[in-house]
Amino acid sequence: MITRSDVLILGLSAGVVGSLVGGVTVGIGLGLIAQGANIGWVLALPGAPLSGALGLLLARRLARQLPREL
Repeated sequence: MITRSDVLILGLSAGVVGSLVGGVTVGIGLGLIAQGANIGWVLALPGAPLSGALGLLLARRLARQLPREL
C-alpha cells in the first residue's frame, strides 16, 4: 500500500528532477540562441514538457505499486 511518505517523496523527486532537467535544457538552449545558433531552439522549447514527462514517469512507477482491484 502506498503511504503518505511515498507521495511526498514522489512530489519532491519529480520537482527536483524536473527542475534540473528542464533548467539545464532551457539554459543551454538559450545560451546557444544568444550566440546565434538556431539549434538552441531544439533544446529550449521542449524543456518544460520534458521535465513534466519525467514527473509522469515517476508517478507511473509509484502507481504500479498499488494493489490490483478485481
